[in-house]
Amino acid sequence: MTQTHTHTKTTDDFFVPELCQAEALLGLILLAELLVLVLVLAEPIQGGFDWMRLALTSLFVQWIVLLSAAGLCQARPYLSRLSAGAAILIICSLVLSLTLLCTAVAEHFYTADNLSHEARVHLYLRHALICLIMCALLLRYYYLQGQWRLQQQAELQARLQALQARIHPHFLFNSLNSIASLIGSNPGKAEDAVLDLSDLFRASLAKPNSLSSWADELALAKQYLSIEQYRLGQRLHLVWQVDGVPSDVPMPHLTLQPLLENAVIYGIQPSIQGGTIEIVASYIQGVLKLQVSNPFMPSESKSNPRGTRLALNNIEARLKVLFGSTARLSIQQQLDRYTTSLSYPCSRPSTEAQIQDENLNR
Repeated sequence: MTQTHTHTKTTDDFFVPELCQAEALLGLILLAELLVLVLVLAEPIQGGFDWMRLALTSLFVQWIVLLSAAGLCQARPYLSRLSAGAAILIICSLVLSLTLLCTAVAEHFYTADNLSHEARVHLYLRHALICLIMCALLLRYYYLQGQWRLQQQAELQARLQALQARIHPHFLFNSLNSIASLIGSNPGKAEDAVLDLSDLFRASLAKPNSLSSWADELALAKQYLSIEQYRLGQRLHLVWQVDGVPSDVPMPHLTLQPLLENAVIYGIQPSIQGGTIEIVASYIQGVLKLQVSNPFMPSESKSNPRGTRLALNNIEARLKVLFGSTARLSIQQQLDRYTTSLSYPCSRPSTEAQIQDENLNR
């Protein structure tokens, strides 16, 4: 599985798009048809527009385009391992060979009169030059587009790292405050909480990527709640309704834990009798929905209105960066309950890998 993931990443970074996909192939066909129209219009018009010439030229060029797209689609995994210069050279050689081959076939079937040697050389040179010029222009466009996409990814990673860097100190200090409250009253539980915090923070720092999985986020959140359970005891009650979410659904790292942290600090901690935190999650038709609900105490929440928004703004920013404008995070206050809801579209990586493996095995 690891090898498949590495191979996919290398292929996705290749500057030539996946020409087997309908969108990329359609764009290539339309561009080729515009070239045909320019070539036909560039010739002297005698007695009206030559529609037959347009049809035959279109058939000739489209055969080259479709054969080239099919060849590049098959060779793309191998070309992605080469340097950009070597890949460009091989692509141009492939397209040039197909152009000359189609020229030879067209000359055999569609040329009424036998061409002289000089005319034949001129025909092949003309088609070869047009092919190389168009191929170079198109590859240049693909290369610049690929560089722009890589720059966007680098900026995205830098922004995510900046957002992630703001989470760790806040997370650590709040956990240490929870443990400090146990040292005087229950040193044994404080020691256990320190060990839990060690495991928790090690897991937090061990994540090199911005995306985690639902299973990892759930385990991280439960470790955090175990620390708070030492401190709050029977005041903290939890209701989990998360069985419908597959374990491999992607989630931004440290998303669930800050939501629960806010629920504990602003919903459970101020209350003498405590309360219940409800966690409801579902994954339906490629959309993950998560709700965290906790008791709402207006008199206490007004004392620090910015505290809960810091983590929520951070989560919302990361969701939109990773999953686009359709990602949503909202807050709702009803009676004595405070509910934070988030939703975003995402696909399961195991399903994608399974589809890619099936395609490679065909």
